[in-house]
Amino acid sequence: MAEKPIIAVLGATGGQGGGLVRAITADSQGRFQARAITRDVNSANAKALAALGAELVAGDVDDPASVRSAFSGAYGAYCVTFYWNHFSPEKETAQAHALAEAAKAAGLRHVIWSTLEDTRRFIPLSDDRMPTLMGKYKVPHFDSKGEANHFFSDLGVPTTFLNTAFYWDNLIHFGSGPKKGPDGKLAFTLPMGDKKLPGIAVEDIGRCAYGVFKKGAELIGKSVGIAGEHLTGAQMAASLAKALGQPVAYNAVTPEAYRSFGFPGAEDLGNMFQFKRDFEAAYCGARSLEFSRSLNPALLTFDAWLAQNKDRIPLE
Repeated sequence: MAEKPIIAVLGATGGQGGGLVRAITADSQGRFQARAITRDVNSANAKALAALGAELVAGDVDDPASVRSAFSGAYGAYCVTFYWNHFSPEKETAQAHALAEAAKAAGLRHVIWSTLEDTRRFIPLSDDRMPTLMGKYKVPHFDSKGEANHFFSDLGVPTTFLNTAFYWDNLIHFGSGPKKGPDGKLAFTLPMGDKKLPGIAVEDIGRCAYGVFKKGAELIGKSVGIAGEHLTGAQMAASLAKALGQPVAYNAVTPEAYRSFGFPGAEDLGNMFQFKRDFEAAYCGARSLEFSRSLNPALLTFDAWLAQNKDRIPLE
């Protein structure tokens, strides 16, 4: 029996990459083998992936030689970077360039680059409706990914550009969930006004990516976007209230107020939400729910995600 083509997965112990590895290994009829690339092959998370049938390979996005080695002999690769580890758009762009070069050197036949819009195409640096950050970005963690798209195209790497959406898991891990006010009541804060926010379970990003690999050549050279639902802040608050069994108010602050919150990345995220709010039609339109479900028929709605995760959301 011929060996299955290998998909090398960066960030395999993280949310996106882990979801893809689990999707590949869970498909008993699948045509691919998962190669999980991780900095520490001896970590508990890595060993859990190996127990599912994934091949473990050491690799670090900051070590291009290790990535080239990890890509060797693979059919395809899932490429993702980790902006929030360092908060440097220049570093992220350099990492993406190295990934594209490694993919080219390995002769990969299908790469997925996990990316986002370069918001400067919608709101130029000269537009003062939104502050410019770091001298040359509007939304640094978006712009650096979008700016890096051309590395893959310029090198002729057969790539699908996967535009992701707001992780509902941020309510658990990033402090984005409802918080109790001085009156003890819960409020869900989001600077989106009455506009819809595309969101997704991070595990579903990996499942959708697996759907992209299964479609193969059909999606090479294309930009595609995914989401589980498009919901307003008020709709999300209502779902949270139902899941948590207590009232949750929607606190629709302005982007200006959000930028002033002072936590690391607050200005970046305030600009991000303003971009999503002000360009709702384009941003939502680039993330078709029907297409997402065609990639991943088990795609979770927000209510379904809450049913699985409500007890993990910190409320203090």
